[in-house]
Amino acid sequence: MVWWLWVLAGIALLAFEVATPGGLFALFFGAGALCVAPLAALGLSDTGQWLAFTALSLLGLATLRGPLLRRLERQPPRAAELVGEHAVLLADLPAGGQARAELRGTPWTVRAASGIALSRGQRCVVERVEGLTLWVRAE
Repeated sequence: MVWWLWVLAGIALLAFEVATPGGLFALFFGAGALCVAPLAALGLSDTGQWLAFTALSLLGLATLRGPLLRRLERQPPRAAELVGEHAVLLADLPAGGQARAELRGTPWTVRAASGIALSRGQRCVVERVEGLTLWVRAE
């Protein structure tokens, strides 16, 4: 098979992977096709190209799919993991009111656990989590 057909097949399979919700199957076959393209350009026989494509695709699928799926399906942090973390207020937090604070690079809704007003830029400690609201106290 001509090398550029392997490139087209690889791009088509990668596009298919991106376009479909997935299980990361076409990704490995697309990568296998792209890896076979240089071998085809170097003159590997058609049988050798198909064997290399099959071997590379299945090897990648067997060894890399599981770790990639686990990495992509990370769960959001559990509430217990956030208790004791430090957040930085993005706005003034009035007593009895709510504001926004940044924790682990993400803005959260916060309330003052002690009922004391806190100022913008102040670091606070998470005491408890209720739904998507963090209850914080001054550090």
